[in-house]
Amino acid sequence: MSASIVTGAIPGPSRRRMALFALALGGFGIGCSEFVTMGLLPQLAHSLLPDLMASAPEQGLAQAGHAISAYALGVVVGAPLLSLLAVRWNRRALIILLAGMLVVSTALSGLMPSFDSTVLARFLAGLPHGAYLGVAALIASSLMGPGSQGKGAALALSGLTVANLVGVPALTAIGQAVGWRASYLLIAAVFAATAAMLVATVPEHHRPEGRRVIDELRAFRRVQLWAVVLIAAIGFSGSFTVFSYIADISTQVSGTSPAFVPWLLAAAGGGMTIGNVVGGVLADRSLNGTLLGAFPVYIVAMIALVLSVGSPAGLLVTFVLVNLAHAMLSPAMQAWLMRVAGRSEMLGASLHHAAFNVANALGALLGGGVIAAGFGLTAPTVVGALVATTGYAVLIVVLVLIRIRARRRQAQLSAVHLEMREPVRP
Repeated sequence: MSASIVTGAIPGPSRRRMALFALALGGFGIGCSEFVTMGLLPQLAHSLLPDLMASAPEQGLAQAGHAISAYALGVVVGAPLLSLLAVRWNRRALIILLAGMLVVSTALSGLMPSFDSTVLARFLAGLPHGAYLGVAALIASSLMGPGSQGKGAALALSGLTVANLVGVPALTAIGQAVGWRASYLLIAAVFAATAAMLVATVPEHHRPEGRRVIDELRAFRRVQLWAVVLIAAIGFSGSFTVFSYIADISTQVSGTSPAFVPWLLAAAGGGMTIGNVVGGVLADRSLNGTLLGAFPVYIVAMIALVLSVGSPAGLLVTFVLVNLAHAMLSPAMQAWLMRVAGRSEMLGASLHHAAFNVANALGALLGGGVIAAGFGLTAPTVVGALVATTGYAVLIVVLVLIRIRARRRQAQLSAVHLEMREPVRP
């Protein structure tokens, strides 16, 4: 781990735990903000697109999905951009600023009067998402000590997974009872509490010395960086194809009541929480092994979801397994990006969230596309399984190419070494 992320003062155990909790609390708020839209999509659609929902509900639901895609697009734009602009920033000041941006943009999401202005607010709310989680992963890694990239990434993501276990189901139930706007305003309050705790607990981190934006941009020249982003963007979009429309899939395909949706989301959050913890530990032991082992589990779960989506029990079990396997992959993918990025660690950490939300946007668009085309609400499960399988195929190709390249380099080095050892003949 580079010295740039361990230059902060080492706090005592109590303050360190509180700092880690504050970092995770921000992740909790981000998880709530990102995923509660999916649970409340029908309410949002009926509230902001009443005429379209009355005349063509499938078209209205697909259009409401643009709120999900707008947030994801904000993450894709904001993650690398804010990371580059803040390359010389003190990381404590940066993460507090990002928390403040989350407060304002999430509050606006609950206050905008029209669909278009709400979509814009969701885009703004996505801008600090990736940079916050990227910086949080780096600060958490430095607080935990050397060799903790995987566990630091998992800590930053832990709030996000717990959000799906507790926050999203609770906020979905609240939104169903008193209106979706109240859910966003409550999330804004969580971000306000996060900002206050970060100010009180996160130790000073000296501004990185000798780093320029041009130095960070060099990371983009690495083909492997783009390959990892591609794997995450394609592979993760499989689960988002289903997750984006899970409320209507549950009620209209599986035949559940709306009250079942929060429990379904809570169970999925439990799967995410377990998968994230296991994935963080496994990623530090064997990054490639985690990727090669968790991806097939993810694909099998997606296929099982296709086969059992018509049953409430089948939907519950397979949706949990899909999200568990998905979450196992996340710390490994983020740790891989951080390693490939080299000294540009913050850029690498934030790019994981950009890729994750390319998947979010792509999943929402693919799912909405097949629904709007008239293929029905079961179609996103089939598309999701196909896309997840494609992501695994890309992973295999990339790992094989990396192995071939490594062997060629080793052969070249061995040849040069032998030439240097040969005696000079007169």
